[in-house]
Amino acid sequence: MDRKTHMDAFGAAALITFALHLAFNQVVIKVTNGGFNPVFAAGLRSAGAVLVLLLWMRLRGISLTVPREAVPAGILSGCLFALEFTCLFTALDFTTVSRASVIFYSMPVWLAIASHFLIPSDKLTGLRGIGLVLAMGGVALALLDRSDASASLTGDLLALTSAICWAGIALCVKITPLSTVPPAQQLMFQVIVSAPLLLLASLAFGDLIRDLQPIHIAGLLFQIIAVASLGFLAWFWLMSIYPASSVASFSFLSPVFAVILGWLLLSEDVGPQVWVALGLVALGIYLINRRPKVV
Repeated sequence: MDRKTHMDAFGAAALITFALHLAFNQVVIKVTNGGFNPVFAAGLRSAGAVLVLLLWMRLRGISLTVPREAVPAGILSGCLFALEFTCLFTALDFTTVSRASVIFYSMPVWLAIASHFLIPSDKLTGLRGIGLVLAMGGVALALLDRSDASASLTGDLLALTSAICWAGIALCVKITPLSTVPPAQQLMFQVIVSAPLLLLASLAFGDLIRDLQPIHIAGLLFQIIAVASLGFLAWFWLMSIYPASSVASFSFLSPVFAVILGWLLLSEDVGPQVWVALGLVALGIYLINRRPKVV
């Protein structure tokens, strides 16, 4: 498809579907943790994604060669990817999908703060500043809410660390030579570096296999194929067609869908304070990603 200057119906439908897809993945991770050590599952996911990506790149004729100056940033992004999913998968072992998602999808907040200081053309002004305050207030509200018996401060802080790592990866792509590398190769860096790190780290997190059932294997395969490889490639493809700010503005839907799915599929008890936190974070993310119209 040709590059678009504005969001159309196809793009909107695809991005809503992708947000729902990512939200459903939070439920899948939670379920899969019943059969696998969380960090081991994350390592298997990255290792499986390496194989899927290698096959896809071979079929598409995409080279694995990257500029030498992009290698350090690629390795750094892979290390951040490993830490991100160590924290996220473990967080979902401690706390609910609803709480973890509200905090994890605050990533644009931390990216906006870092970009304000590191990227001169990406300053926080006007509505973006208001959005930042609202979203940070929502995260604080979620962290302070201890009304739910299943709430875990450890899980909440792990989800927050994961969000900050995700923002670090995005920043790597924006301000380092990694920005010149095609999306498939960027993703390959992340999964090929993180796979051995996660698999080694998993040895420190207890038994690798828990009460393994077919549903856990299906969940892991879903994450490998539909999320960690082809899912992220679809996201990069949409980013190559539509304006980045328009694509990013749909990110506020992921925590909304995740809370709803946690409530519907896992019967999670979502208290009023979590709903308010969700609303603040979602509105804040929307305002942070919103750009004024050019007239």
